[in-house]
Parts: sequence; C-alpha cells; structure tokens
Amino acid sequence: MTQPAETRELEVGAAEAGERLDALLARTYPDLSRSAVQRLIELGDVSVDGRAVRASFRPSSGQHVAIRIPPPTEARLVSRARDLSIVYEDADVLVVDKPAGLVVHPAPGHPDDTLANALRARYPDLQIGGELRPGIVHRLDKDTSGLLVVAKNDRAMASLVEQMARKAVLKEYVALVHGSPRVAEGVIDAPIARNPRDRKRMAVVAGGREARTHFRVLERFPGYTLVEARLETGRTHQIRVHFASLGHPLVGDAVYGRGKESLGVSRQFLHARRLAFALPSTGATMTFESPLPTDLQAVLEELRGGQSA
Repeated sequence: MTQPAETRELEVGAAEAGERLDALLARTYPDLSRSAVQRLIELGDVSVDGRAVRASFRPSSGQHVAIRIPPPTEARLVSRARDLSIVYEDADVLVVDKPAGLVVHPAPGHPDDTLANALRARYPDLQIGGELRPGIVHRLDKDTSGLLVVAKNDRAMASLVEQMARKAVLKEYVALVHGSPRVAEGVIDAPIARNPRDRKRMAVVAGGREARTHFRVLERFPGYTLVEARLETGRTHQIRVHFASLGHPLVGDAVYGRGKESLGVSRQFLHARRLAFALPSTGATMTFESPLPTDLQAVLEELRGGQSA
C-alpha cells in the first residue's frame, strides 16, 4: 500500500519574518536537514501563499508556507553498515549507546543513514517491529545521546512492550536546564499533545496524553541547573517539553529553547544515561549505564570552572 504524501503548514510569525526560507524551515522542522528542504523547494514541493519560491526567498509575517513531503519511493530498509556501540547483547536483545546526531529510523531527510539502517546491515534477517523499524522498541531524538534497547525476536519485542506498558522499564536521563527550579525534586505531571499552532512540535495541552516526568536536581550553577529526569511515560519530546513548560528549557534545544546559546553546546543537553529492564529470557532485571559524552562533559567542566574562578 502506497503511503500518502505528508503535508505541513506554517504561518510565518514576526520573529521569523525576513529569514531565508530554507533556513527557517530547517530550524522549524529539525527532522528536515537544510539540504533536504532545498531539494523540496527545487522540486516545487514548497509554496508560499500558493506560489513556488526559491530557497533564498525571505517570507513576511503572516505569509503561509505549505510543504509537501513525498512518501519514500520504496518501503524497504537499505543496509548501511556503521560502527555501533553495543553495551549488551544476547539472543533476545541488544542495548545500544546511541551517539548524538544519529537518527533512530528513516525520516524525511534521513532515508538511509539511521540506526535502523545499521541494524539491517548487522542483522539482515531482523524483521521485528516493521520493515523500517527493525526491533526498535523506543526511540531517542536525533540529538539526544544514550541508551536504547532493541528486540531481536517476537518474544523479546512482546516482553519489552509489555514492560513499558506497565511502566516497569527504567529510563533515566541527565539534562542541563536554564534557570533554577524552585524545588530539589518533584514530578512534572502535564499532558502533552501536538502544538495546535505547529503540528511538528509538541506542547503541554489540556486534554493531551498523560505525561509524567520525575526529576531531581543534581547540581546548580549560576543561571543553569543539572537535573536527573526519569520518565514515567514516554511521550514525544517529553523531557524537553516539560521543562520548557516550567520556564526551564534545556540548554541547546533549538526547538523549545531560548535561541542562541552561550555555552558552546551544539545540541540539546540531554543524555539517556541509565536503562533497566527484565531480560525476556530469564526475567532477571539488568541495569545499564552510559557515561556522559565528552561534548556535554566539557560544558559542565566550563560551568564548574566558572564557579571556582
């Protein structure tokens, strides 16, 4: 069955007016690279107020941008080998330490350079979870680093899905946020849904899907706070949306954050550092940990150095 084309619509706000169209769309939709946006513009799949334009076009406030993203020409996953950091592997599962910058499964602008493509190259017969998402039980955003588990057979997939449904899988992150939360620990209990004004972003929305994030302050700095966040639910962009809703967006978050950063971080400061679940084979609970990547560690060292100066 052929997938339909995806349509996205955007009304240009005052803050975006005058920005190059390709840059604006790439910033607004992080899953689309700037080169992917330029290809769509060249193919006539982007219009402003119903007119075809060039990538260098600078829209005005109030203008309407429409983007048509054609479906993949084939619903087949291409094998593309790449080095993967495998933390654990048995006959049922493997735990991968994903680097920042790696997309988990094919998406517009990333048709064949994803974790799923690497898994297909490593395990040619892996079909669990769908053709384009072989064995993938949960995902991490492109620019979020850290641990995720992959199922290698139907039994393992069923076990992991069931564990997640009853909230028996521990997914713990470390994040650096702007400002200083009032309390040292707490729970952010706020429903999340598509942003009514931009369907590619998420937001705290009354009537949205339940979402709860447990957090604990690890370290405070002037203007910033390092927090531990544990997901009780697993909504899209949950940690990023929840902290932004409190007025403490993640450092480096280009979608929900405060724009240009002063700490030199090139992505959102978010790392999935701990993952625990019961092995499908034995039922024994295993806990896996990933050290903070060097780019994020450097940010903390800078902040700590600033404190002691």
